[in-house]
Parts: sequence; C-alpha cells; structure tokens
Amino acid sequence: MKKLLLLALFGICTQSLLTAQTISRDDRMQWWREARFGMFIHWGVYAVPAGVYQGHPIGHAAEWIMNRGKIPVAEYQQFAGEFNPVKYDPEAWVKMAKDAGMKYIVITAKHHDGFALFKTSASKWNVVDATPYGKDLLKPLAAACKKYGIRLGFYYSQAQDWNNPGGAAARKATSEGWANPDSARIDAYTAEHKGHWDPAQTTASMGEYIDKVAVPEVKELLTNYGDVAVLWWDTPTDMTDEYAAKLNALLALQPKIITNDRLKRPDYPGDYKTPEQKIPNLSELDGKDWETCMTMNGTWGYKAADHNWKTPATLIHNLVDIASKGGNYLLNVGPTAEGEIPQGSIDDLKAVGAWMKVNSEAIYDTKASPFGLLPWGRCTKKEKEGNTILYLSVFDWPSNGKLSVPGLNSKVLSAKLLAGGTTLKTAAATDGLTIDVPASAPDKIASVIRLEVSGTL
Repeated sequence: MKKLLLLALFGICTQSLLTAQTISRDDRMQWWREARFGMFIHWGVYAVPAGVYQGHPIGHAAEWIMNRGKIPVAEYQQFAGEFNPVKYDPEAWVKMAKDAGMKYIVITAKHHDGFALFKTSASKWNVVDATPYGKDLLKPLAAACKKYGIRLGFYYSQAQDWNNPGGAAARKATSEGWANPDSARIDAYTAEHKGHWDPAQTTASMGEYIDKVAVPEVKELLTNYGDVAVLWWDTPTDMTDEYAAKLNALLALQPKIITNDRLKRPDYPGDYKTPEQKIPNLSELDGKDWETCMTMNGTWGYKAADHNWKTPATLIHNLVDIASKGGNYLLNVGPTAEGEIPQGSIDDLKAVGAWMKVNSEAIYDTKASPFGLLPWGRCTKKEKEGNTILYLSVFDWPSNGKLSVPGLNSKVLSAKLLAGGTTLKTAAATDGLTIDVPASAPDKIASVIRLEVSGTL
C-alpha cells in the first residue's frame, strides 16, 4: 500500500511538472499585456541619507548614493540603524496603486546596495537583522496585493551588490557624485579593482557571491511569498552565462512567472524589453513586448531635495502614448525611510486614477494603434467579434468641432464619448473620417472617443 501511495504521489508531481513546462509564453504574458500599467517601488537604506553624504549633495540617482559617493561598506551599513519604517502601511500602498488604475507592483526586494527588504538566511544585511524595525517588509505587501487583486513582482539586483563580498560594482567616476578631494586616488583604485572602492567588497569572488547570496535569496523570494508575477533583474555587470543559468533555473519554482531582459545579455532575453526613462519611437519598436520604467520626479529612490514632479498631464499622456505603441508603463515611487510615499507622488497618482476611472477602457487589454501617431493625440484598439473598437485619446481638442481620423475608411458602427456616453456623428471624408465633437473637451488632459468600426484593421 505504501509503495502504491508513493507511486501515486510521484505521478502527481510528475504531472504537475509537465503541466508547468507546457505553460506557453503567451499564456504567461496574457495578464501583463492586459494590465498595461504598474507601480515600481524603489525602497531601501538609501532613503536614510536621501541624497546627501557628509553634507554633500550626491549627484545622480539617490539609490546609487553608496557608489556615487564611494561610501565605505562599514559606514554605509550604519545607515541601517536609522531605517525604521514605522509608518509603512502596505495596504494603503496597494490601494493607492489600485486606485490609480495600476494592475501590478514591482518592488526592490534587493537593490545594488545589497540590502534585502526581507528576512534572508543568506546575509545579515537585511531589514530583519540590520535595522531597528526588525520585520520582513515583503510579507505584508504580498498579503495586501492578494487581498486587493494586484499582482506582485520582485526586483532583484543579481549582479551588483556593494555590501555582500564578491558582488559586482559598476565603475563610476568619483566626480559623478561630488567634488571629493581624494578623487584621483579613489578613481585609480576603482580602475584596478573592477569598480570596487572598498577592500571589504572583494574578500570573496563573484562566483561565491552568486552561490552564497544571490541564488539562495532568489530561491527564498520565489518560495516564501506566494505567487510571484515578475522577476525584474537589473544591471548584469560582470555576469556570465554560468551565473545566469543558476539564477534562471530557479524560475521553475514559479512556473507562471515572467522576467525582463536584464539577467544577462544577449543569451537571456527574458519575456520583455525594458527601456528606461524613455518612451520608444515607432522606429525603435521591433514587435517584442516592452515596458517603459520611469520616475515621477528625477530619482528612483527617495531624495529629499527632489521635488521636480511630473504633471498629471505628462503622466497621462505618457500612459496613453505607451499603450498606443503596445507597451506597458511601470511608474515609480520612492518611499521615505519612515515608510511614507512622498506627497507629490500621492497627488499625481490621485489625478491619474481619476482619469483612469473614466477612461481605463482605452488602456486595459488594448493593442497598438493601426495609424501610428496622430496629430491630435493617440489611438489604441481592441478587436471584438470580427469588428474593431478604436479608442481615440484626444490631447488637442479641435477648435472647429471636427476631429479628423486620417486613413480610416471603414464603416462606422458607433461613436461616443467615454465621459458621459454622448453619441457623436461621423462622416466619410476624402482623407478618412470626420467626427463631430462638442465645442469643449470633456477632459482638458485627454478626452477619449470610443469608435467601433466594421471589420479588422
């Protein structure tokens, strides 16, 4: 009987493995292609110095302050004593993302400074063992995401790690941080030590770091937090195919997971491309899935002096532009060391959410525009029962009451405003279609017309 039971269990496990292996890329990517909009969260010990080291504002991104400022390992680790996010409210964060119309969250489980936001047995450099807060930050976030129906992904810096010995370090000139009077000596040292500036960083090999830190931590992330939707790798500095293979093999722990293109180029392309801080031109698109990640101000991590917030109009136009080209928008917030999302981000997300409450139909589960760019705005489309629904997001409302859609000659089945549902009249024109619109735009940022036409485009 026991033998039969073991054989049965073996059969079940084997079938589960075979089922996992047969999940196609399109099946894994389906939710992501429907989502179009997600939240990036850059959070860690770097929120304590918040862009300033020894009284000097450090140039470039806040989360790179250890590298840009060439802060010694032991000194940087002291910042963990001030990382105490007692105001952290993961449910509020997730609800904020949901209210903004976002469908998924990707958080920096470990950034380049090596600090883990979760309890790990691979390194004491983590929120539980190194900070007064002493609690895993990812478990309550995972629970909140599950509660509100938001998919959760983890960013993990697989190669760069400036604290755990053996991790890689991208070499940056000292002058990029601040006018350090000792810059000549430091730059000479980093040139000789593959970007490292502190002997403590090179007391182990990168192979040892991969085996003893990166692989165990990624395994923990993929086994201890329920369903993981995305593994977001970053900066494959000094990565080899051997290292990448060890990390890539762990993805079998989450058969439905998707990954980006930053594990190791070019042999590990992942499931989608990741243009950073830019929206590709049409000429740059190659038919592959892509996601633009972008900050709401000028930095990823929290930088106290950075109040250069993008306007709601810019963010909404970005979202529409990206969707019109078939991409996703991963929009970043950088919480403080106390666990608060800056007010500028909160205000912007509320404004985007108000627009999405009316117009999200023009974003979710849409495909790229069949017309390319349009002079007055952007277009997304859906296909339904052999017909096509076009969503015309109008940034520049026509002053003459006539909106021209060049190149559209299909029979119109219906035309209406998403805001209020007002039916609109259309007429064929020599160069396409003309739509009669009200004198005033329903939305000053982007008004959406839902246009259903016969056939496919």
